[in-house]
Amino acid sequence: MKKLSWFLAFFFMAISFFFIELRLQPAQLPGHSARIEKKIDELLVRMTLEEKIGQMVQYSYRDTEDLKCLIAEGKVGSLLNVRGCEKANTLQKLAVEKSRLGIPLILGNDVIHGYRTVFPIPLGEASTWDPELIEKACRVAAREARSAGTHWTFGPVVDIARDPRWGRIAEGAGEDPFLGSTMAKARVLGFQGESLSNPSSLVACPKHYVGYGGAEGGRDYNTVEMSLNTLYEIYLPPFEAAIKAGASTLMSAFNELNGLPSSANFFTLTRILRQEWGFRGFVVSDWNAIGELIQHGFAATPSEAGIKALQAGVDMDMEGNVYHNQLSQLIREGKVSEKVIDESVRRILRIKFLLGLFEQPYSDPKLERQVTLSKENRSIALDVARKSIVLLKNENNLLPLSKELKALAIIGPLAESKIDPLGTWACAGRPEDVVTVLEGIVSKVPTTTKILYEKGCDVSGQDIEGFEEAINAASGAEVVIAVLGESAIMSGEASSRASLDLPSKQEDMLKALSQTKKPIILVLMNGRPLSISWAAENVSAILETWHLGVECGNAVADVLFGDYNPGGKLPVTFPRTVGQVPIYYNHKNTGRPPAQIKYTSKYLDIPSTPLYPFGYGLSYTNFDYSSLKISSEKIGTFGSLFISVDIRNSGSRLGEEVVELYIRDLVSSITRPVKELAGFKRLSLAPGETKTVIFTLGPEHLGFWNEHLEYVVEPGIFKVWVGPNSVEGLEGSFEVVE
Repeated sequence: MKKLSWFLAFFFMAISFFFIELRLQPAQLPGHSARIEKKIDELLVRMTLEEKIGQMVQYSYRDTEDLKCLIAEGKVGSLLNVRGCEKANTLQKLAVEKSRLGIPLILGNDVIHGYRTVFPIPLGEASTWDPELIEKACRVAAREARSAGTHWTFGPVVDIARDPRWGRIAEGAGEDPFLGSTMAKARVLGFQGESLSNPSSLVACPKHYVGYGGAEGGRDYNTVEMSLNTLYEIYLPPFEAAIKAGASTLMSAFNELNGLPSSANFFTLTRILRQEWGFRGFVVSDWNAIGELIQHGFAATPSEAGIKALQAGVDMDMEGNVYHNQLSQLIREGKVSEKVIDESVRRILRIKFLLGLFEQPYSDPKLERQVTLSKENRSIALDVARKSIVLLKNENNLLPLSKELKALAIIGPLAESKIDPLGTWACAGRPEDVVTVLEGIVSKVPTTTKILYEKGCDVSGQDIEGFEEAINAASGAEVVIAVLGESAIMSGEASSRASLDLPSKQEDMLKALSQTKKPIILVLMNGRPLSISWAAENVSAILETWHLGVECGNAVADVLFGDYNPGGKLPVTFPRTVGQVPIYYNHKNTGRPPAQIKYTSKYLDIPSTPLYPFGYGLSYTNFDYSSLKISSEKIGTFGSLFISVDIRNSGSRLGEEVVELYIRDLVSSITRPVKELAGFKRLSLAPGETKTVIFTLGPEHLGFWNEHLEYVVEPGIFKVWVGPNSVEGLEGSFEVVE
């Protein structure tokens, strides 16, 4: 027994050192070799200054002779917004066969949640808590996009977002750095595959570096102010995870961070990204972010903007025209060294070589036709869509519905929409590819079921003329399904909202429908958390479906009628009202936590708790947690331990549960959050089945960045919770000792 204990101690110690060492390893680009570096050296010697600068220039595609001439002269290194194999090959031919050196273009697109086969928005995908499935979805997106001539995706979006007013919360994985890091890694692995040279792989570009999701007031492009500890603890981890997973490019953000614009920030772009993380890929600015340094008041002229961005570490200028117009003169004046230019060009050429573009610059039209929107791709999209749905309420087990209903009312402006389920940044997605909610429901029920559909009102606007028809339809039905929420354009870039309520007259219509006394199922279609307090109290059931993509209607219908048991969990907190924002689960405790007495941190008019907490989601079955075990009462600062728990499906249906592990460091040199996600596992359980889930906790979970920005694990008591969400669970503790 003593030998076994020594073996386990040694094993834990080895694992601990492995994770600490892992933090220090430089990021490696998959497929990189000395042979490629030699080819880059040979090419750089042959390039003129203008050709070098050309590699650092990216333009959005426009069908003009001026752009075609620039490409043929070798003065453009990249294009974005080129879609389709034929167009891509035509433009590539100009670069490869007309320019002096034949350096191929790298063509980029915002392949955020699918190319033509559109998956749920990333916030919805994060609700699956299933990184292996998300990796598979990104492989589908990569195959389709690459076959259509795209080499490079401006994704994944890995911004942490704690303010749901910010429209781009739809594009990321929510509020938590652990979940966000896990999803970031999965997406990079999915996009890039095992090798960038594989004709089904895309170069990943994590964005927007960094702190973009922390914009003041949730207003897009806005100022960001945060402590360095918050930067290191919350906003940097998903980027680091993406880089360690092999991401080969990165996009610098629009925002300023603590007074320094992100696209001219040496501290983040060079010290952290390249010196601490060892990143060897290249950095592209966001759209005209270099030119916007002037608007920030950080540069007086385009020349000064170009100098500051280049010296900070931005290698490619997206649609800014600063590098194209200014760099040559700056070098002649001695204000910029050509060696700095050479290093940026080297980084860009490195990725082009890794992609195999010099050997095979063209795409195959036959492959594009074979892989685009295939039956297999749609099947995976359906799987992701179903797993993204979160059941928020199910009073008296109204759901799942019987397929033998005599009359069913479907009400709402989003029920028949084909454009809105695509969501923001739908890339090459087309409305005609979408299965609407109405179509999905109709396909599930027999022809004898009377479907009473009424729009009722618009998503936006003040017209209530349709209320009467909607109420009449509801009155004649056994059950009402209200499909309400946000249109696709209400979230995403430049789509911040001051209110989180259901837009326009939708809640008024929901209240009118409730007067019929018929059971109501609210199907939410939205790109952010909404404040739906009235609905939470007054309707019978609520499904959060996000914008689910091309298989929206089929996924919603499968869940409504019980062909699929929902198991999604919220990746972000739902507030009771916008006045609670920002509200997130991993907050600090304060010296006066919320309590019934007056002088504590709370609101006078509403509870301080959220409407629905992070990690929350119901099922059509029940799961019981028992037998929480911690392998050791005490471990060293370099030690690890196991935490196990038994999960039993005590209901009558097959179901999936996301088991969530949270920790808290009770006393430390810098105050710690009340809870931090440290592990999760999605598993399927048959009725009556029990499974044991085992988590490992080590230094990579227990440490934090101290006041000197050193990653440390301090001695002390840690609490542990394992449960179905961030507010429920079995509780235990252990101690870290020196």
